[in-house]
Amino acid sequence: MDTIASLFSFITTPVSWVIVQFHTVYGAIFGPDTGWAWGLSIVSLVVLIRICLIPLFVKQIKSTRNMQVLQPKMKAIQERYKNDKQRQSEEMMKLYKETGTNPLSSCLPILAQSPFFFALYHVLSSIASGKTIGVINQSLLDSARQAHIFGAPLAAKFTDSSDKVASLSASLTDVRVVTAIMIVLMSASQFYTQRQLMTKNVDLTVKTPYMQQQKMLMYIFPLIFAVTGINFPVGVLVYWLTTNVWTMGQQMYVINQNPTPGSKAQDHYLERLLKSITAHGEVRSRRKRNVVKAIVAKGPDRNDNERKFTMGLAKAGLAAQADGTVTKSETLSAEAESGAAARRQQPKRQTKAQRQAAAAAHPGTDKPAEAKDSETADLAKTSLQKKDEPQDTKSKPAGKPAAGSARQAKPGQRKGQQRPKHPSKK
Repeated sequence: MDTIASLFSFITTPVSWVIVQFHTVYGAIFGPDTGWAWGLSIVSLVVLIRICLIPLFVKQIKSTRNMQVLQPKMKAIQERYKNDKQRQSEEMMKLYKETGTNPLSSCLPILAQSPFFFALYHVLSSIASGKTIGVINQSLLDSARQAHIFGAPLAAKFTDSSDKVASLSASLTDVRVVTAIMIVLMSASQFYTQRQLMTKNVDLTVKTPYMQQQKMLMYIFPLIFAVTGINFPVGVLVYWLTTNVWTMGQQMYVINQNPTPGSKAQDHYLERLLKSITAHGEVRSRRKRNVVKAIVAKGPDRNDNERKFTMGLAKAGLAAQADGTVTKSETLSAEAESGAAARRQQPKRQTKAQRQAAAAAHPGTDKPAEAKDSETADLAKTSLQKKDEPQDTKSKPAGKPAAGSARQAKPGQRKGQQRPKHPSKK
């Protein structure tokens, strides 16, 4: 680690100068030799660096989302040219160029932070060794060696011997307890940040190898921090814990305000947006208007969350416009109401036993409409059958029944005119 840190020695002077400037401010408040003054100086260094890296973070978000969108196309290229690696690479580069996607953009914030991280490590290692570095002179060096955070010196490590810890005026137990707690917090914050990214801000409708890679990183990164953290000085652990907490808060803001299309976070965001629009009858901010404008521009290519949002607007009698605003629409409201009425349950049809019971209870009333309709249909059918039968020109012998008058009663069957069957029973 010391060899790697020495490669970034060119940036140790700017890093040490920034720390000294913050130490001057906090030293006037908490005292120059306190752990609060030096610890808050490191925290302020992290905040300053992360503010400067916000443009790279925005670019990282765009690159990550573009990679998620391109995963199906990339998988198709891999399947098509699985036996030709050169052609596969050429098609991949062509796809990246056409869509303006850079796979390395997702790693830019980490790569940009690395020089500052190793420079701080180099500064704290020099303090632990009692060597001046950058703008930290002998007086500042003595002050930094006296600074303790919860009993642990800034330059102490978990793996330091008891003699080395004693030279920094501390106990080995305090150093190991403090460093162990900070390592656990550092790993837990990294795990939570990656987990909320995977469970809330990923398009669940697309199953790609990229998602499996991200899931693996969710477990690999915390493990790496836990293993390598025992070799970090307390000051570096403060730096890394602060940057993890910053990343976690930054990620939570992005998930709540600018979620990935098709994710659970987008569903929750559009639900909040729908409640706000229906409560006020308008889109109340420019950023929200841009969201509505993007949904309208997609047209039939909207995902399930966006279609659910537009249907919610229609039920409220509102229509989204191309400029991101909404207008009242009585037509959409009437269509939504008619659709709801059509889905209402129809009254159940009475059974034959129920109709007979109703007729017995009210003998003077007319027959139910269903019975009337069935009898009318039977009479009409009988009349049509009689009309179609050929009439004999010769008279039938008296005493014999006519051929079409009445049917011969079969054994066991009631004599006389039979009641025609219901059409549904034929």
